[in-house]
Amino acid sequence: MFECSRSLCRHGISFPILLAGLLLAAIIGCEGGGDPAPLPPPPQSPAIQSFSADPPAITAGQSATLSWTASGTTSLSIDQGIGTVTGASRVVTPAVTTTYTLTAANASGSVTKTVTVTVTVPSAQVLRIIYLHHSTGGVIWGGGVEEQVNAYNADHGTQYQITETNYPGADHGYPWDNYPYDYWNLWVRFTGANRDRQELNLDDLAAQYDVLVFKHCYPVSAVAAPDGNANVASDAKTIANYQLQYEALKARMRQFPSKKFLLWTGAALRKADTSRTKALRAKQFFDWVKSTWDEAGDNIFLWDFYALETAGSEEGLYLNDAFSSGDSHPSDAFAQAVAPFFVKRLVDVIEGRGDSGSMTGN
Repeated sequence: MFECSRSLCRHGISFPILLAGLLLAAIIGCEGGGDPAPLPPPPQSPAIQSFSADPPAITAGQSATLSWTASGTTSLSIDQGIGTVTGASRVVTPAVTTTYTLTAANASGSVTKTVTVTVTVPSAQVLRIIYLHHSTGGVIWGGGVEEQVNAYNADHGTQYQITETNYPGADHGYPWDNYPYDYWNLWVRFTGANRDRQELNLDDLAAQYDVLVFKHCYPVSAVAAPDGNANVASDAKTIANYQLQYEALKARMRQFPSKKFLLWTGAALRKADTSRTKALRAKQFFDWVKSTWDEAGDNIFLWDFYALETAGSEEGLYLNDAFSSGDSHPSDAFAQAVAPFFVKRLVDVIEGRGDSGSMTGN
């Protein structure tokens, strides 16, 4: 038996009763009685101490470094298409004056800070383009080529100056012929100060222009049967001669690496103006030009005019009658439809997309 202390016993409270009371108080405390435990302090708000650009002003094409210091963050991000960032800096190359917003965030919220990179765009350099043609090329030119180039300049701040001329011009007695033999003759056979009947050669043209556009009119598609006598200096319209002349032209044009050349695949003939055999030979040659002769990485590019003219025709071999003016020249309506494709292709070539853009410009 427990013995009472004098004070407890004097009040009639035995020790076992006291012990039971203490245990009951402890149990009540564990079950939620009494004052609750203190809550943890709220998280610290994020802070951006600095956000800067070095240098703050650049010329178009140059880069600036965005740098920042921040604290209390769980994430950092920058707008203008950059997204989430880590570390303390990011290199940017804006094309125009751009304001960047840095956002720092954590569970308690977010804060932002901005910085502007000022971009100076120098005056556009004039780029000179010569469009060499005869009748078919003249029809396409009349579809709005010059107007569309001017509209592109107005929209993009460029200065692409395009000029058209008949070539060869026949002013000095050269035949009205612009076929593979003629370009080989005028550009490869005659160089420097040497010219055939005073027609401009490639040296003359390259001294005046940055981009040279050239083509052949539709008689190029009247391809004759092989004669077993391939000769680069022959004006006979055979595939073998065409291929020799094109290879020589490619080597010659590559001697002007700072210039760009845009060659049309040949103009097609109507079914009424040719034979299926000749049309098949023409297609064979133009397919070779696209698949073998044309090479990525050089300064020579194609506009696939042949594909546009023959689209929807029988076997894809002829100038579609729906696109004809009544003979093997394309119609004005066709010219208006494809002139934008030519300009798109021309711009792609000028701006470095010649090997990746659509060969038809469509």
